[in-house]
Amino acid sequence: MSAAAPSVRPELAARLELAVAAARAAGDLTLRYFQRDDLNVEIKSDDSPVTVADREAEQLLRKQIAAAFPTDGILGEEFAEQPGTSGYRWILDPIDGTKSFIHGVPLYGTLIGVEFEGRSVVGVIHIPGLNETVYAAVGGGAWYVRGTSAPRRAQVSMKPLSGGLFLTSEVKNFHTIGRADAYEKIQQAARLARTWGDAYGYLLLAIGRAEVMVDPMMHVWDCAALQPVIEEAGGTFTDWQGTATIHSGNAVATNGVAFDEVLAITRK
Repeated sequence: MSAAAPSVRPELAARLELAVAAARAAGDLTLRYFQRDDLNVEIKSDDSPVTVADREAEQLLRKQIAAAFPTDGILGEEFAEQPGTSGYRWILDPIDGTKSFIHGVPLYGTLIGVEFEGRSVVGVIHIPGLNETVYAAVGGGAWYVRGTSAPRRAQVSMKPLSGGLFLTSEVKNFHTIGRADAYEKIQQAARLARTWGDAYGYLLLAIGRAEVMVDPMMHVWDCAALQPVIEEAGGTFTDWQGTATIHSGNAVATNGVAFDEVLAITRK
């Protein structure tokens, strides 16, 4: 079964097909190292953790992409950027939520985005430990698969923030950028707040289990897969100022209903 709806342009459909298959393959690779007592954790120069699973998963993704689309560019978290000539650039985060991964928590994900002319047009969020996937290409809607079930449309909820779930990846990051006030205000306005964050939080939003996800510190490889998925599911994905971009270093994702209320808090 094709991963893409018939309305998706053929060049996007082909890349989405590979992205879904590659995310699952890379996710399976990470599971070989998941919850192993002998897993070695290194600390990178930016104080973030990395493991052999991160590196091997990204190498697998790069190999599959290069074989199928040799003129596409590739940007990943763990290795140097590979320039391309086609106008398409794959943006990879082999393990989004490495902190969860190294602590044996199954809420980490594999993220694959494809950017064209500065905008992300294909996205896959795969959660290996739960075998849940949500994916999208511009114009084709967002789709959710759990295990071996048939894909179903992913759709955001219609709940207001006052009746909804607010998620973030790490509360400390609001303090790091001097915006603890934003976290407190959104938490107070929401029915419930949790830190089921990283890739998993955005999957929850895309399938209607959460209403708002806000992260004050993001890299482009954290964001690239998210924008098409959230937007094609009927939601909004912007920076803290309300611009629909993957390049600002922060993110506000909502079901649309809560967008104005959240943006009034984050925007300065």
